[in-house]
Amino acid sequence: MHGEPITGVIRTAFVVTTFLAAAPYAAAGIVVDGTRVVYPAAKREVTIQIRNPGVTPSLVQAWLDAGNPYAKPGESKVPFVMTPPLFRLDPTKAQSLRLVYTHEPLPVDRESLFWLNVLDIPPRAAPNPELPNQLELAFKHRMKVFFRPAGLTGSAAGAPARLTWRLLSKDGRLVGIEATNPTAYHVSLIQVTATVSGHPVTAKADMVDPFASRSFDLSGSLSAPSGPVAVNYWFVNDYGGDVSGTAFALSAP
Repeated sequence: MHGEPITGVIRTAFVVTTFLAAAPYAAAGIVVDGTRVVYPAAKREVTIQIRNPGVTPSLVQAWLDAGNPYAKPGESKVPFVMTPPLFRLDPTKAQSLRLVYTHEPLPVDRESLFWLNVLDIPPRAAPNPELPNQLELAFKHRMKVFFRPAGLTGSAAGAPARLTWRLLSKDGRLVGIEATNPTAYHVSLIQVTATVSGHPVTAKADMVDPFASRSFDLSGSLSAPSGPVAVNYWFVNDYGGDVSGTAFALSAP
């Protein structure tokens, strides 16, 4: 989580950004159902459900960006229309966000990634003379939106198993591991553990884009192995669940 300046309709002192990792996730007053949005190209629209299980109303502002977490509403050029962009959500009520693709050209051989921001602005606290310096917080939920073209080879569920792994070394020491994604789907990794001579070394992992490679630093200080080693990895599926897999990593030549 990190703070960022508040602009536009926002009048609170700080925004705290939460990156959704488990469904559903609650922060401040509202709940965003799910941790990611998958938009199949053939669908006319997709909906995202927002709920307020709290006891006070919230002002909710929602927008998409193309990857810049600091982009203000309307700054990013994205091929989607979302309604409503700003609304009041009363306690115990729900609201559906409608996301519609405007059919501007996007790659047809791979997924495209965008980000949904949902800002929860709570009511202003009543003045309290005993607490003259009050800090007000707005919470911004941030989640991935995958636009998935029709006719892609393979499946999102099968993409993690197709990753290839390579150990990275420097001066004879094991320093990292590289994942290469030969598929058209994004693979959202969480953690990778390589077992070298009986010793597990772990890397905090991240998303690997379609047809791309990404390297991760491994913990510990071990001699670089001469042969393949076992790898355990964890990734997030389309439904927000954590799934594990196994593979082998080859040593870099």
